Amino acid sequence: MGNAFVLHLIRHAPTAGNRRKAYIGWTDEPILPFEAQATHATPLVFGSDLLRCRQTAQSLFPNARYEADANLRELNFGDWEGKTYDDLQSIKRYREWIDDPLAVQPPNGESFQQLAERIDRAIGAFPEKGNFILVTHGGPIRYLLAKANGGEFFSQQAAHGQCYTVAWASKSAYKEGQPCISFSAEPLTANANM
Repeated sequence: MGNAFVLHLIRHAPTAGNRRKAYIGWTDEPILPFEAQATHATPLVFGSDLLRCRQTAQSLFPNARYEADANLRELNFGDWEGKTYDDLQSIKRYREWIDDPLAVQPPNGESFQQLAERIDRAIGAFPEKGNFILVTHGGPIRYLLAKANGGEFFSQQAAHGQCYTVAWASKSAYKEGQPCISFSAEPLTANANM
């Protein structure tokens, strides 16, 4: 695997908004306290510029340099930021988005196509080969897993407390949309909960 392009994808620790099951795309809120085994040997971690990702990376990789990139943010939910399904369920456009999220975007938010373009732009800046740790959000992880296995975005899991590792034969294989050659999911903590 000399030219392998490997991404280790970690979703940030939960926030109060996550616990409420609210849409908190670009809302910059802190994580809730969590326990995890720190890794001291990792020199570099990439991730979203939002506080919840930076705090998670600091807890998991206290000695690593953190490369923050706004392109690795969650989907911008626009007017739906901070709201829950219960808050939105009677709104026609929200129901249309639930039924066809690839064709409808949140008002004053962004489309899934815009999310995909941002993620590809961020990953495109990585070196041609190597192992890269990313602390990011559920949406970017689901997008990258769907890209890796050819599945649907919403069929992908992106749980807190997991590290999803996907490997392509090369970065060119990633760019060309080829399926990954390896996939695994490992808990970050003993009980896989954060």
